[in-house]
Amino acid sequence: MTIRAIEKLSTSQNGLGAFILQCKRMDIHYCDHSGSSRGMNAFIKHGLQRFAAAHPQIEFAVSPRPRKHPVMVGHYINGKQKSICVKNMEASQILKKAELLRDASGDKVKRVNKPVTSVNESVRGVWSPYHGDGMAV
Repeated sequence: MTIRAIEKLSTSQNGLGAFILQCKRMDIHYCDHSGSSRGMNAFIKHGLQRFAAAHPQIEFAVSPRPRKHPVMVGHYINGKQKSICVKNMEASQILKKAELLRDASGDKVKRVNKPVTSVNESVRGVWSPYHGDGMAV
């Protein structure tokens, strides 16, 4: 009688092992002449090169849109996309919005009922101060 191991594949969870960034492409639209694109033009000239070099796994596409407000669009691996209008923002604020698009997952914001969500249920059960010997007052 031979002993064989149980063949089971582990389920992959993002963050365990290799982390996969959810944002795959970022489109940046701006206008050369509009006053609302002043911060976006400064971000493209000074901050975008450093941001793109720090994140080589994201594809950046910069395209002019004449007579339109500047917009940043993040495309995610689940097929969704998020758009953020960055009109009249400074270059530092636009960098924060780019980081927000980079860190987002593409899913809609969900309400969380429990503070902690887990694959495994708690072994101990729910703690209550009224269980056990009680508290001395």
